[in-house]
Amino acid sequence: MKSIFRILTALLLLALSSTVFAQQYPSRAIKMIVPFPAGGGTDIFARTVGQKLNENFKWTVVPENRPGAGGNLGIEAVANSAPDGYTIGLGQTSNLAINPSLYPKLPYAPSKDLSPIVLVASSPLVIVVSANSPFKTFADIVAAAKGKPDQVTYGSPGNGTVAHLGMELLQKTAGINLQHIPYKGSAQALTDIVGGQIQIYASSVPTAMGQIKDGRLRAIAVTSLKRSASLPETPTIAESGWPGFEAITWFGFVAPAKTPAPIIKELNANINQILKLPEVRTKLMGEGGEILGGTPEQFTALLNKDTARWARVIQDANVKID
Repeated sequence: MKSIFRILTALLLLALSSTVFAQQYPSRAIKMIVPFPAGGGTDIFARTVGQKLNENFKWTVVPENRPGAGGNLGIEAVANSAPDGYTIGLGQTSNLAINPSLYPKLPYAPSKDLSPIVLVASSPLVIVVSANSPFKTFADIVAAAKGKPDQVTYGSPGNGTVAHLGMELLQKTAGINLQHIPYKGSAQALTDIVGGQIQIYASSVPTAMGQIKDGRLRAIAVTSLKRSASLPETPTIAESGWPGFEAITWFGFVAPAKTPAPIIKELNANINQILKLPEVRTKLMGEGGEILGGTPEQFTALLNKDTARWARVIQDANVKID
């Protein structure tokens, strides 16, 4: 009986200490690591949520940009931080679901070294051509590629990016072979697609939106299952004749593994509240995002699913990182 009493007492004290811990959290500033440069889509999403956590809950959330190695450096910094809730990061499909299969010596394992908190948003790719291109639909691209295999060129922001792998998956789905021109980022690629040096470019919606709006680029199709609210006139690949096709990138907050469950719960609940605010929804959707939210378990399920999916694409297309 005494042993049972001691066990029950220990469990009760543990539960009480966790509750007190959560009630005291946060007692100091939370570092929010952004694994890409300032001004990009990931940075905008992170800072928007961080600002509202500051305003609505009186937290002190301090964004810190740590770009490099396709987002790996920033996520590694999160994974190596103390699991106390005072360091979180905004990861995305590339550095959480793709890079584990792409980099032979990745310094972290998302499934072991990170705790998913909450999904923030997703965004499709948009396939664009120059305003002077003869391609008006994705069917036009497929017809040209079948007529001249490996001669129609497409650009991406780099080997192993969601844009690259999404286009590899799309080629397999459509039964075509395109010539891949990888760039080191989007700046030069956008210049070249506008100028006609490459025929097609696969981009995130926010990156290409300016050139689409000013008429220098034509949006051919998006790779989500439903049309993007930012590009309502642009059909999906599924609508264009390839039902069920989807290739999106998503963004979600993560913490170091072993971060206490009450802290994860607190972060999840408050960020979900932030994502419901009209001004936040307007901001993120204006950047091409589709609001997600949800539970840590839902985030974990999506991460596991996409990790397996992109691993198959990488293997089938024999993708190697430079």
